[in-house]
Parts: sequence; structure tokens; C-alpha cells
Amino acid sequence: MKLLPRLDLFAGSKPRWRGLPAAALLLAGLAAARALPAAELPEQVAARAEMVETQLRDRGIDDQAVLSAMGAVPRQLFVPAELVSEAYADLAIPFGKGQSIHQPYLVALMTSLLELDRGAKVLEIGTGSGYHTAVLAKLAFQVFSIEIDADTAALARKNLAAAGVKNAHVRTGDGYQGWPEEEPFDAIILTAAPPRVPQPLLDQLRVKGKMVLPEGDASQNLVVITKTEDGYERRTTVPVKVTPMTGKVRKGPG
Repeated sequence: MKLLPRLDLFAGSKPRWRGLPAAALLLAGLAAARALPAAELPEQVAARAEMVETQLRDRGIDDQAVLSAMGAVPRQLFVPAELVSEAYADLAIPFGKGQSIHQPYLVALMTSLLELDRGAKVLEIGTGSGYHTAVLAKLAFQVFSIEIDADTAALARKNLAAAGVKNAHVRTGDGYQGWPEEEPFDAIILTAAPPRVPQPLLDQLRVKGKMVLPEGDASQNLVVITKTEDGYERRTTVPVKVTPMTGKVRKGPG
């Protein structure tokens, strides 16, 4: 896999899409766009197809389901109006209160590491504008997402409704405690970096389930944790630099 030196939010499957021309991706995007809002423009569909081809597949993202989801979600609905022209650029897009919408490559990488199936129940910590939530909703049965900032949570709900997403549920609150009344989850993903993995989230993960998160403070790494009958298996993938997780996780264990 060709990786970026460091993924910055502040600014194993078999290959299935190898060799597909951009025209094929465009046709797939156009087909998916039939379910999207009428305001979707052909040039936006084309830009999204090019994003999938050049930013994702060419960098080693080869999970067909993830590529299809990334090719179907209208990212322009989740970015600030003044930055719509940058919706499919290879960068994170700032919005709101010092937050960022993830770089498309990082969204695809983190999602592929979850290895979701259509029956999966997913917990997302850090809804943001709702873009990553929408991608997860294309792949899973239900997504439960927690956003600590009330205004941002309201924005995410609005954006998800505009994109026609019906299987995602957004709650305002501190993600440290997770969503205990909906546990266990097949997969848990954190979009902001805690200094350590919150134990309540580990407790809510189903056996054989996966958690993907950026972990650390000054130095961060993207980590995959798999829950086993006897404990947990941990794998570190690539270095990242993302928004720190806030709330109770900053107050120490307990």
C-alpha cells in the first residue's frame, strides 16, 4: 500500500477494482447518484469518481464496498458552502469550531480497517459534519454516532438528512462512555485522538469486533484493536495527526 508520510486532519481485502478505468467509476457514481438530491451536479459526480480513482484506489484502498461507498456519498453536502469547490480535494476541510472533515484517504483507510459487513452495528465517536457517518451508513446496518458539541451534532443531523441517510442516529454527548443501551457493537471507530483507549468503549465491543482509532497526543498512530475471547489484539498501522478527543478522556482513567 502506498501511504502518505503523515495524514493530517488540520489543514486486508483482495484487489477488486484494479485496472478499472475512470469512466467505469464515473458510471458507478452516476448510478449511485440516482438516489442523491436533485441538486447533485454532473461535475460533482465526476469529481467524486476521480477522487475514488486517484486518491483512494491508486493509493492502495482496494475494498470494493468501501470504494463504492466513497463514490456514492456527496461530500459537498458536508462541507461549508464557501468550500464546496474543494469538496473532492485531497485534504481535510475545516468547519465549525476548529474541527475538520477528514481527508478522503483517511476516511477510506479507517473504514476499510473495520472490515464491515451489511449487518454490522457501528458506534462512531465524533460525528463532525456527518461525512464519515454517511460513508459508514452505506456499509453497515445501523450507525450510532456521538458528537460532544451540540451545534455540530445538529449540523450533522441536517447534513445526513439532506444526503438521504436514514440508518444513522446522532446523539449529543461525551463519547467516552459510548452508547451502553445499544451495545454490543460489531465495530467502533473514533475520529479524534484520545491519549489512551477508553475502557468503556472496549467493553461495548462485541467479541471478534474491531475498533479503529487514532491514539496519542504529540505523537499519534492509527490503531486497530480486535476483541477476542481472551482479551484484545492490537495492531499499529500508520502515523497520523488528527484533532484530539475532548471530554472525560482528558481527566484520566476512571
